[in-house]
Amino acid sequence: MSLPPQFRPGLVPSLAVAVLLPLFLYMGYWQLQRAEEKRELQAEYDARAAGPTIKVEARVQRPEELQFYRVIARGHYETGHQVLVDNRVHQGQAGYEVITPLRLPDSDVRLLVNRGWVPLGEDRSHLPAIDPPEGLQEIVGVATVPSEKNFMLAKPEPLDRGWQVVWQNMDMARYRAAVPFPVQPVVVLLDAESNAGGFTREWSRLNAGIAVHQGYAFQWFMLAVGLVVIYFFMSLRRDGAKQQEEDKS
Repeated sequence: MSLPPQFRPGLVPSLAVAVLLPLFLYMGYWQLQRAEEKRELQAEYDARAAGPTIKVEARVQRPEELQFYRVIARGHYETGHQVLVDNRVHQGQAGYEVITPLRLPDSDVRLLVNRGWVPLGEDRSHLPAIDPPEGLQEIVGVATVPSEKNFMLAKPEPLDRGWQVVWQNMDMARYRAAVPFPVQPVVVLLDAESNAGGFTREWSRLNAGIAVHQGYAFQWFMLAVGLVVIYFFMSLRRDGAKQQEEDKS
């Protein structure tokens, strides 16, 4: 009859577990805290988007005054400083999102309007037609602040030698530095029902990223469980001398 294995952990594995297990658990709980913060932020997103529509003022406002609210503004579109945000995909087809400045009445301030998605032209050397409608326009949509953390395929060229229509990302700091007028700190996602010169507009619900942090937390906790299981089985040892004697008998 074989002897039952004995739990005899080694010094190095024990030290490794003593260091790594608290770290894995801490990271898991930290990600859960981040998920809770994002849940509160998501609730704020939803409350603002479902709340009353806010009028954009003819002065440069703070981002928090407009972000995630449904806003309304009137003005005239301008074509001189439009942007096509590249590598935007709709239903498997590559294209651009069209960002057009709207000049607010009796003001030098512009409000950037995302008029939606357009497919690529014949090729990248032939840009699609994106001219906005003329005359006074009324735009309604949700105000967003573009992310400042964007993946760049290459460093963008300077704009001091002429305006570049195609951009990799909507970089608000770069835009403000390049144009000769003040700009509101948000980009408005033009409502799908709006007649103010929009293209394809199938905006997804603003997502704070709760599931991402929950997924990270799950991974850290699974690492902790895996570490304990491996440590336990590695620490189960049989007494070799006693086992040899028993095998001879």
